[in-house]
Amino acid sequence: MRLLLLLGLLAAGPAYSQSLPVLPQNPPELRWREVRTPHFWVLYAGGIDTAAQRTAGRLEQLHGPDVATLGVSPRPISVVLQNQTTVPNGFVTFLPRHAEFFTTPQQGFGLGTVDWLDGLVVHEFRHVGQFEKARQGVGRVLGPLLGDGALGVAAVGVPQWFFEGDAVGTETALTRSGRGRIPNFNVGLRANLLSGRRYSYQKAVNGSLRDNVPDWYVLGYFMTSYLKAHYGADVWSRVFDQYYRFPFYPFSFSNAIKRTTGLRVEQLYERSMSEVDSLWMRQHGAAASPTEPAFTEVKLLRQEAKSPVFTQYQYPQYLTDSTVLALKTGLDDIPRFVRLSRRGVEQKVFTPGQLNIPEMLSVNGGKAVWPEYQQDVRWGQRIASELKVLDLQTGRLTRLGRGRRYTAAALSPDGRRLVAARTDAAYHHALVILDAQTGTEIQTLSNPRNDFYQQPRWHPDGRRLVAVTLSAAGKTITILDPATGAARNLLPVANLNLANPQPWRDFVLYNSSQSGIDNLYAVNARTGRTFRVTSRPFGAYHAAVAPDGRTLAFHDYRAPGARVVEIPLDSAAWTPVPVATQDTAGPYAETLTAQEPAGARVAELLARPDSAGPRYGLRRYSPLTHAFNLFSYGVVQSPSGNTVAVGLRSQDLLNTTQVFAGLGYDQVERTFNVTGAVSYQGRYPVLDADVTYGGRDVSVLYRGAVLRDQWQYARLTAGVRLPLTLTHSKYLQALTLGTYFLHEQVYNYDLPGRLSYAEVGPNAPLNALQTTLAYATQLKRSLRSVAPKWGGTFLGTWRTTPFGTGLQARQWGTQVVLYLPGLARNHAIRLRGGYQWQDQLEYRFAPAVSFPRGEGYVSFDRLAVGSLDYNLPLAFTHWELGRWLYIQRLRAAFFGDIAQGNDARGFAAQLNYRNMGVDALVLFNVLRLRTPVEAGVRATYRSNTGQWLIEPLAFSLRL
Repeated sequence: MRLLLLLGLLAAGPAYSQSLPVLPQNPPELRWREVRTPHFWVLYAGGIDTAAQRTAGRLEQLHGPDVATLGVSPRPISVVLQNQTTVPNGFVTFLPRHAEFFTTPQQGFGLGTVDWLDGLVVHEFRHVGQFEKARQGVGRVLGPLLGDGALGVAAVGVPQWFFEGDAVGTETALTRSGRGRIPNFNVGLRANLLSGRRYSYQKAVNGSLRDNVPDWYVLGYFMTSYLKAHYGADVWSRVFDQYYRFPFYPFSFSNAIKRTTGLRVEQLYERSMSEVDSLWMRQHGAAASPTEPAFTEVKLLRQEAKSPVFTQYQYPQYLTDSTVLALKTGLDDIPRFVRLSRRGVEQKVFTPGQLNIPEMLSVNGGKAVWPEYQQDVRWGQRIASELKVLDLQTGRLTRLGRGRRYTAAALSPDGRRLVAARTDAAYHHALVILDAQTGTEIQTLSNPRNDFYQQPRWHPDGRRLVAVTLSAAGKTITILDPATGAARNLLPVANLNLANPQPWRDFVLYNSSQSGIDNLYAVNARTGRTFRVTSRPFGAYHAAVAPDGRTLAFHDYRAPGARVVEIPLDSAAWTPVPVATQDTAGPYAETLTAQEPAGARVAELLARPDSAGPRYGLRRYSPLTHAFNLFSYGVVQSPSGNTVAVGLRSQDLLNTTQVFAGLGYDQVERTFNVTGAVSYQGRYPVLDADVTYGGRDVSVLYRGAVLRDQWQYARLTAGVRLPLTLTHSKYLQALTLGTYFLHEQVYNYDLPGRLSYAEVGPNAPLNALQTTLAYATQLKRSLRSVAPKWGGTFLGTWRTTPFGTGLQARQWGTQVVLYLPGLARNHAIRLRGGYQWQDQLEYRFAPAVSFPRGEGYVSFDRLAVGSLDYNLPLAFTHWELGRWLYIQRLRAAFFGDIAQGNDARGFAAQLNYRNMGVDALVLFNVLRLRTPVEAGVRATYRSNTGQWLIEPLAFSLRL
């Protein structure tokens, strides 16, 4: 997960430089170190020495076992521990080749019962092995030509579901609690299949903008595991031995599976879905047996989700005895809090910012609290998690803990205090008590064993706390007394995935996966007896008790999306169950473990204490001395979207330095250039420099006639830009300021009209300064949105030649964009206006404002432009053309462009443009490739010629 803000909206870089993208960096004051093992180089900063050594040891221990069934031995690789962020994530990339582990654990069900970093080691290193498998056949041939980028080229036909599903299968086989063992992981697929929603393979792979299609992790786990279970643990190694011989033809991946197993990929999908559907049907039918309770009857609160579009209501918290606050999300909704009741209509309460939702919400004392990500203004890898407290009566929002790392929080019964879970940059876990008014930390609870706390809650007595506790031995539910420091476990510490504790009277309600289906259970805090509270077919989550103690609310999972329901709260109706010490294994889990050559040994390794592993050599790591890291050819696009280049790329592992050399293409003037660029981003301002040789092709209004003007140039550009992220609400906001020096030598600059009044020759140099200021704000968008509904952008450009030598020219321009909602849902309006002034007697700068569509750029002395766009979706589809094409959406944009250009150099002339047209675009997947493409046509009526112009579009850019 990355918080990438408005990259398509900010034309932040100079029009004359390569404008390498701004990547997320860490603050420069960090001091980096490196742990070296025989196969890994673990980079880290800031007090995380113990966790770094532990992670290095885990990686080395798993180097062979984790990838044994792929038949590879990966080359040494760097692993960066990102401890300045609170985003729980990890990834492996070959651009450049390395892995990154984000060290803040997640708070939800998906964590299971293993340490967060241990889980990342098993999952992410499997990806390293997958990429290493590509270094054979065609991949081996392309490697010397394309660098590590050859791996992506060779694997172009491999679906994403294989990479993620196979990695989930590995974590399931080698740990006690991989996601394949967690019912919450597959609840969406289970609900779909048992509700008669089995989709085609095309739809399952490519997704939907209407229905809930489980992601690549879920689909891939079941498809890869089916093949392992029926054809052997090394079956995918054999498949890729076939695939990488020559992968560059349609459906080569499917053909490799067929040559290995006799199954086409569609048959593999159908068989895996049929097998797991049968397993779940038997589990589902057990509810009707005499030994199992019938499904718990529930009453649905009133919710507006009546359309066929997937919509969810989750994490209910009572406001009164009959109303709850819940989080509403979906394909057609940005996340927002809503008030639900038994008879009234759904009411919007508040739209949060960048939610760090820990699968919980808290309401008490007339307030609600939740955590939100807060990205640092400049450093993209520094992402805090602060608390937002909403006064439900006044609507006043308070930000607490700015710059802190709170990943879950709950209000005390009187609303005056908070308890929050925190993991610091050194991987130390703690529970913290705060003042709910000021955010002042009152107390940090002692945690000498560094257990991990999940989803803490206050006891109704306002003195004690309840939390799920994860240790090396497993999970339990713990009652803690901050006043005395006492802690007592209510359940045995075991391999049992527990979550969402909710105290009530003498009981603590909680979620458990012990039956193979997530349901609500309760433990008596005095006797230790356990009870099943609900028996729902797919999953019951997040118990909340009404203030009067008579009803219990929770969200009930269903195929159209989770819904908030209620049941009477009566402990006498609960079903006594034995105290569980082990979850029911999910589909394929035990088979996968039995197949792994080192399955049992790895589980023992992960259970050892940290001190049991060896300590490796440690040394300082200097980002500057590792700044140049040539890795591949690649594509770079300028922030303005006007320039695309293909060439050689270098990028260091900490994203401080980028270098590029290659061939560029300007999509506005349709000219090519050769360029070399470097961008150093390790300090507060970004330092850029590039050298370019290329051509210009513009038109100029001269004495009432439009003349074509072409010339060549050699250019040196150097300068600074300051990219700032300002987001702290539901609006994404960014600001960029840049200043650049330009030295340019022009050639063949000999348009006859220019030489008649200019005092310089055709090959004079240009020495100029350029300053740009760009700002953007945009409301978050749902997945079905085709354009922003609220927001705007501003771009100001100033170019001048203040040095008094060579060619002289000046230009300033401003452009403002305003986004507004349209007449119906997902319709949007864009208004754009701009003005450009220039003194171009001796030289013409590139445009600083947008030009009417359908026209080639004409360089005027004075140019005023305006446009109106109306964007709307036409249809959300699941159209298939066999194995070749899958269409997800049709959309259109009607537009009108106006412009007035004047020549003010003594030869009065004016041109007016009144163009209109329509873009028709299709979002589709071709050949089942994992990345959708949007392409179509643009029809523009050109008022000056009275003719229609038809142009192809791709990604909304003119080809």
